[in-house]
Amino acid sequence: MADGPVASGSPATDAALALLQELARAGVTDVVVSPGSRSQALALAAVALERAGGISVHVRLDERTAGFFALGLAVESNRPAAVVTTSGTAVANLHPAVLEAHHSGVPMIVLSADRPDELRGIGSNQTTVQPGMFGPAVPFVRDVEAPSTHGVDESVRTALRTLARQAVAAAAGHTGQPGPAQLNVAFREPLSAGLPDEGVDGVPDDEVDLAYATRRAHTGLPVADLTPDDEPGTVVIAGHDAGEDAERIAWELGAPLLAEVSSGARFGRNLVVTYRELLRDAAFGGAVRRAVVLGHPTLSREVPALLQRDDVETIVVRGHTADPFDPARASPHRHGPDAADASPGDPRRGPSPDAATTFVSDVRVTGRTRPEHRAWVGRWVGASRQVLGDGDAGPDLDAKRSADRAERNKFLRDEVALRRRPVDRVMLAEAVWGVTWPHDRLVLGASQLIREADARVLGKKIRVHANRGLAGIDGTVSTALGIAAALERSSASVGTTRVLLGDLTLLHDLGAFVTGTEEPTHRVQVVVGNDHGGAIFRGLEVAKTTPDADMRRMMSTPQHVDVERVVTGLGWEYRRAATWGDLERVLTDPAERVVIEVPLVD
Repeated sequence: MADGPVASGSPATDAALALLQELARAGVTDVVVSPGSRSQALALAAVALERAGGISVHVRLDERTAGFFALGLAVESNRPAAVVTTSGTAVANLHPAVLEAHHSGVPMIVLSADRPDELRGIGSNQTTVQPGMFGPAVPFVRDVEAPSTHGVDESVRTALRTLARQAVAAAAGHTGQPGPAQLNVAFREPLSAGLPDEGVDGVPDDEVDLAYATRRAHTGLPVADLTPDDEPGTVVIAGHDAGEDAERIAWELGAPLLAEVSSGARFGRNLVVTYRELLRDAAFGGAVRRAVVLGHPTLSREVPALLQRDDVETIVVRGHTADPFDPARASPHRHGPDAADASPGDPRRGPSPDAATTFVSDVRVTGRTRPEHRAWVGRWVGASRQVLGDGDAGPDLDAKRSADRAERNKFLRDEVALRRRPVDRVMLAEAVWGVTWPHDRLVLGASQLIREADARVLGKKIRVHANRGLAGIDGTVSTALGIAAALERSSASVGTTRVLLGDLTLLHDLGAFVTGTEEPTHRVQVVVGNDHGGAIFRGLEVAKTTPDADMRRMMSTPQHVDVERVVTGLGWEYRRAATWGDLERVLTDPAERVVIEVPLVD
C-alpha cells in the first residue's frame, strides 16, 4: 500500500507519521523517545511505524539518558538515530549528548516538539526559543511550521521527504563534518489521534537507503602520498576513532604505532604500548622527524608536545571531529625557566611558532620499507616491552609440575595469595581487557581507569568506545546501552557490552539504570572501580599546590554511596569483587544486566 493521506483526525499525527516514514527511507532505523505531551504525535506515530515495519523505537524515561542512548546507537551503527523530545527544558537536557556528538562527529537527529508561532513569545507554558538552542554545535536547524491540514498530500510528502533527507545528509556529513542536526517541529491541538495498524504503511527494506545515512569521512582535502623515510624517524599516532587504517599505514611506512586504547588500532606488530614514556625519552621521542596522525588523541600531553616541535613534520588525516586536531596552533603556555633545558618532546618546551600541520583526507603509501625501518620499529617495540616488564607473572607453573613437594606447596601458597590479592587499577583494566573479545564491545568512562588501560593493555583487535569528543563523565552507561541495543540487533553472535568506569562516572549517569517495564533489556556488564572519589585529580598539578583538606573537599569529592542498594533498587543485579579471584569469577558471570563493584587499592 503506497503512502497516502492518512487523515487520522489530527494534522499533527498525519505529519509526524509522514516525517518518520521519510526519515526511515533516508536510512534512519532507530528512534529514541522520551515521554511528553507536545511530542505525543511523534511518539505515537513512531510506535505505529515500528509495528508496521520500518524503524526500531527505544523509550527512555528522561531526555539526558535518551540523548546518550541515541549517541550509542549511532556509534555502533555509524548512522544517525533520531531522538524525540517534548518542548521546554526537555530539549535542553539533550545538550550534553549533542555537544559530545558534535565534537566527536557522531551523527544524531534531534526531533524537538514545539508550540506553533502564535503561542511563542507570549508567556505560554513550557515554551522557550528552541531553534538554535544548541548554538554552533548544531549548524543544521530547521524550524518546521505546524501542520494545519488533515492528511498528507503529495506536495506535503515531497516537502517532508526533502526535509528528512537534508537532515540526514547534514548529520551523516555529506557536505561538512558529521554530527547533530535539529528539526524543531511545531504542533497544534489536537496533538494526536489514533492510528489503526492497518492504516499505517511500513517502510520496506528495499526502500531504506542505509548508505545515504552512513557517516562519511571529510572530503575536499588532498590524499597524501607518503613513502618510507630515507632515515627512519616516522611515527603513526592513532587517537580516538582513528580506525584500523592507522595500523595498516604504520606497517606500510615502517613506523611505530602509538595507538590510544579507544583508537580502533590498538593491535599489530608495530604497536607501542608505553608511547608516553618513550616520547619523553630523547633517544626515542627526540628522534622523531615525521608524525602521521589519525583520530583524536586526548590521553597524553606528550603527543601534543611532539606535534608542536618545529623539527617534526606533521600530517593529520582529517577525521570526523568538529575541530581539526592541530596542537601546533596552540598559544605558548608551558614556557618556564627550565624550558630551554628540556629535551625534545618534553611539554616544558612549549609549542614552536614554526610548527605547522598539513591536513589530508587520507594517506597512500608507496615504496617499500628497508631493514633500517624494521630496526626503528623494533627499537620502539622492544623498549616498550622493557618498560612494561614482566608484570606480575603469578605463581611459577613449572613448580606446579615439580617432583619436589616443597616447590609444589610453594606454588599452591602463591596461587592462594594471588587469588586473595586486592585489586588495583592496573589489575582491573587488564582483567576487563582480557575478557573482552571481537564479538563484545568495551566502553571506557572518562576516569583514571581509561588512562591506566591506555598505559598498560596489550594489543587486541576489539571494538572500544569512549566519549572523547569532550571527555565528559556523563552519559557513559547510557551510551553503552545504546551500543548494546544496536549490537544485539545486528549481530548473530551474543556478545557482551562491557563498561569500565569509576564511581563518580557511575553516579553521573544513574538515570541510565532506570528502564520502563515495557522495554527490552540488554546484555550489559558495568564494572565500577570504586576508589570513593575523583582519583584522576591526584595526578594533576593541582594536587601539588593544594592543601589536603581542600583537595579532598573541592576536587576529589569523596563519597560513600552504597552501590549495591542503589543498583538493585533500580532492578539490576549486583556483584562485588574485592580480590583478584573474585574478579576472575564475576567477569565471566552470565547475568544479563549486572553491576560489578570493585573496591580499588592504590
